[in-house]
Amino acid sequence: MLSHNYRLRLEFICNRIANCEEVQLEDMIWAEKLAKANKSALSMMNQARRKANNPDMVDGSLDDFMNTMDLGDPDPANHRTTFSSPDDIAQWFSQEKTDDWRQRD
Repeated sequence: MLSHNYRLRLEFICNRIANCEEVQLEDMIWAEKLAKANKSALSMMNQARRKANNPDMVDGSLDDFMNTMDLGDPDPANHRTTFSSPDDIAQWFSQEKTDDWRQRD
């Protein structure tokens, strides 16, 4: 769980990211470190990045649902649109866990 001050600072940074405004380097470093240590912070960062990548997101749309549920990769460059073989599909469904998968909030 985030402290009140951490949450306010992270919300400020995420709002700047979502609005495509400049974020100070030291603030981004702080937010990234926090996101590595706390899943709530990671979720907030991912949602801000999705909003920045899709500024025309409509409330109630599938994109809004995916963003609210924090589903999928926030970077559109990592999205898959086609598969070349059945093995490619199987590999996509067997996602590798990151180094911090054992970590708790």
